[in-house]
Amino acid sequence: MTDTSDSIKETKIVPFEMGNKRFDQIAAELFADFSRSRIQTWIKEGRLTVDGQTKKTKDKLVGGETLLLDAVLEQEERWQAEPIELDVVYQDDDIIVLNKPAGLVVHPGAGTPSGTVLNGLLHRYPELASVPRAGIVHRLDKDTTGLMVVARNLQAQTKLSAQLQDRSMGREYTAICMGTMTGGGVVDAPIDRHPKHRTKMAVAPEGMGRDSVTHYRVEQRFRNHTLVRCKLETGRTHQIRVHLSHIGYPLVGDPLYAGRSRLPKGVTAEVLKALKDFKRQALHAGYLELVHPASDELMNWEADLPDDLQQLLDVMYAELELYGSGDDF
Repeated sequence: MTDTSDSIKETKIVPFEMGNKRFDQIAAELFADFSRSRIQTWIKEGRLTVDGQTKKTKDKLVGGETLLLDAVLEQEERWQAEPIELDVVYQDDDIIVLNKPAGLVVHPGAGTPSGTVLNGLLHRYPELASVPRAGIVHRLDKDTTGLMVVARNLQAQTKLSAQLQDRSMGREYTAICMGTMTGGGVVDAPIDRHPKHRTKMAVAPEGMGRDSVTHYRVEQRFRNHTLVRCKLETGRTHQIRVHLSHIGYPLVGDPLYAGRSRLPKGVTAEVLKALKDFKRQALHAGYLELVHPASDELMNWEADLPDDLQQLLDVMYAELELYGSGDDF
């Protein structure tokens, strides 16, 4: 191996709602693919600057500043290529679109150092070793299925990341919620790390957290559940799961945000069994739309529901036929 390091050069604008926080805290959120300790080291080395100036880790930022990361990630700190099966629905010289199954982690981290989408990408596309995060632009939770885009070069990654930041990338999800909604709406509530449970996120008090907006519409009401379509304006960690739980309609099977299992009243034996057999959050990223980073062409993809989610819906539709239209509830 002749190349022993990878150059990283990224620019981020500090959102005004993140103002009055420490430099290292803001940087850790904006450059979330790198550890807090690595971020702090880069700040101390002057590799991560604010408006072209070096700052201390504890310095407060006000918002609107430009953060420039110009660093080198040593090859021995990179991840290993592994032969992991990936469902590629589209690829060209600049982008790859994957349909991720449930149970597959996107990026190595604490507790999951290998066996991830990233490791599989490095095996199938060795050139991604020279792209930060192996070209990964956005993530899906381990047990969320569906579409995600990967950049095959730094230029494509920069342009796709900009689409995420300016909210022009279209992402829609199908979800099954507990309870019957009366209609769709918008959840506009900031999200931050849960103050007590570090593995969870939560809606933050006013003036805190990161701006987070989820649009949702009702596709079908069942006896005790609702099929909804969610469209993201922002892409915070666990956003849909947090927002729907916040308004009282947590996702079916969500181990973090649905609380203790509440069996609905009057549920049929078939639905009850299907619910008990469904072991993950009922969430699928079924639609992705973006402007191609090289051709500027508007492109979109759709992914069918995975078998387990479709089977759960089939049972709920069968129950609906027995008890009448969802509009009767």
